[in-house]
Amino acid sequence: MHIQNHIVSTIPVFEIGDPLSKVVQFFKETTYSHVAIIENDSYLGVLDENDLEQFQEDEKVEDYRYDLGAFFVRKDTNWLDVLETFARNEANLVPVLGEEGKMEGYYDLTDIVTVFIDTPFFTEPGGIIVLAKGIKDYSFSEIAQIVESNNTKLIGGFITDSKNDVIQITIKVASANLNEIIQTFRRYNYNILFGNNDDQFLEDLKERSDYLEKYLSV
Repeated sequence: MHIQNHIVSTIPVFEIGDPLSKVVQFFKETTYSHVAIIENDSYLGVLDENDLEQFQEDEKVEDYRYDLGAFFVRKDTNWLDVLETFARNEANLVPVLGEEGKMEGYYDLTDIVTVFIDTPFFTEPGGIIVLAKGIKDYSFSEIAQIVESNNTKLIGGFITDSKNDVIQITIKVASANLNEIIQTFRRYNYNILFGNNDDQFLEDLKERSDYLEKYLSV
């Protein structure tokens, strides 16, 4: 999946010598979580909108040099790692760096989520199942075998959570009739956390913006 054409170059980047009032105004006029700071055209870090109340508008960005966040992605970073960067930093705007640390622009969370939802995992007809099993006890080959033993195809799957040695896997299968597949997973000691058609799953995602933003952690 190529996401480089979604790099946004119209959102401001601030110089370390700029008055902090410019940054404050930016945050007040937008809903962005962070903004990039540069020095001599090189990326230094980001200021966080959550720190807005601490900013003194008569100061310069320089006065907050040591408070800058350090996250960014490279122009060739794959889309899954880009999503992880959004989630780990609770950000909706991530700087994109090219060669020698030069700012190329930003990725906007909304754009990247749109790309993600336009993948075949979501656009192909079928059903969604969310499984849980011990982290040492599952395998994707077994999951594929279980799906295919029910005369349907596995469209895709990915890990959506991992805690307390239990892994959560979201899969999509090329069938909306999930009952027999779900029963087979239960016989293999998988816990079923969700099983429904993909339209319902998309509705659930739309209703859970926090879920998207954590990976978002999908």
